[in-house]
Amino acid sequence: MADRLFLRLADDPLYAPETTVPVGTMQEFAVPPGLAPYVANAMAYEERLPEGTQVTERVLPDGALRLIVDACGDVPTVRVVGPDAQAVVLTHRGDMQGLSLTLRPGASRALLGIPAHELAGRSHAWEDVAAAPARQLVQRLQEAATAPERIAVLWRVLAEGRPTLDATEQRRTHAAMQGLCGSQARRPVREAAALLGVSERRVEQLFREHVGLTPKTWHRLARFHACVRLLRQPHPPAWAELAAAAGFHDQAHMVNEFRAICGLTPGQFTA
Repeated sequence: MADRLFLRLADDPLYAPETTVPVGTMQEFAVPPGLAPYVANAMAYEERLPEGTQVTERVLPDGALRLIVDACGDVPTVRVVGPDAQAVVLTHRGDMQGLSLTLRPGASRALLGIPAHELAGRSHAWEDVAAAPARQLVQRLQEAATAPERIAVLWRVLAEGRPTLDATEQRRTHAAMQGLCGSQARRPVREAAALLGVSERRVEQLFREHVGLTPKTWHRLARFHACVRLLRQPHPPAWAELAAAAGFHDQAHMVNEFRAICGLTPGQFTA
């Protein structure tokens, strides 16, 4: 197991109940109203590990696209990390400082001009995916010495790109994501499509372009999140009851999905 666990579901506070990252190493920033349709949340992190110390951190997936700034060293690095449905284990040494922006569905097309599926499952250098006017971000970040200064640079660069978001498409995508989970048992795509009044193919396209995950993969992740929320209760159900409440076929199915998504069994997760 990793030394630390990080998880942040939609609407979670910065330090979600399962997160074991030391308090005080992360700081949240308010998203400007003009960028709120594109950015769900923004945080800075800063920590100095003792020399010779190595820490592993398991980051559990939320299915979102992220913009990551690593401010260690003389030249910052900026990456766009595509959506995924599996945990990532990071190894930390020495000084750590930077920023992390969680982007909303549709933001990759609006901010970068790239459909989400082209970014999924991989990390991309900012210079490789950003539009030409925004490629000076790294140089501009070099002039920022603190987290508030860096986040201010990011807000300016993202706003200067004059992003345009199709609000109708974003609402439709969100409705499709919710429609697949009208109950804990996964609805067929055809039912979600019928609720929206569009074709099954259009639902698949919405997920491909704006979410970056297939409807099936997104539902697996949403079901895992539902299970996590049940485990947060003061007195969670017994394992078999919890599996049924979260929409798994049985307890074995739940255990297998936990391992596949976060690399832990439910028992290891709660411990």
